[in-house]
Amino acid sequence: MSVTREDVLHVAALAKLRLGEEEIERMRRDLARILGYVELLGELSLDDVEPTAHVAVDTAPLRPDSVVPGLTTGAALAEAPRTLEGGFAVPAFLDEG
Repeated sequence: MSVTREDVLHVAALAKLRLGEEEIERMRRDLARILGYVELLGELSLDDVEPTAHVAVDTAPLRPDSVVPGLTTGAALAEAPRTLEGGFAVPAFLDEG
């Protein structure tokens, strides 16, 4: 499938991503490969495959429930673009009036 620069820019805008020039071309190639693979999957014969509504799992693989050290406040906030009073500062989504 052909993916254009405009397609990449449209998807990036929907995802609110800013891409550099080299990233746009790389993403164009990657998206074209992904869509090509999906088209290839569409060529599979599924005549002998029973439809399923869900896949039942008898037992789920579980790990032991154990206490492990978490992040310190400083480590958690280290990469945050903005902090406020020892927490993450996020923009308001609603006007509180």
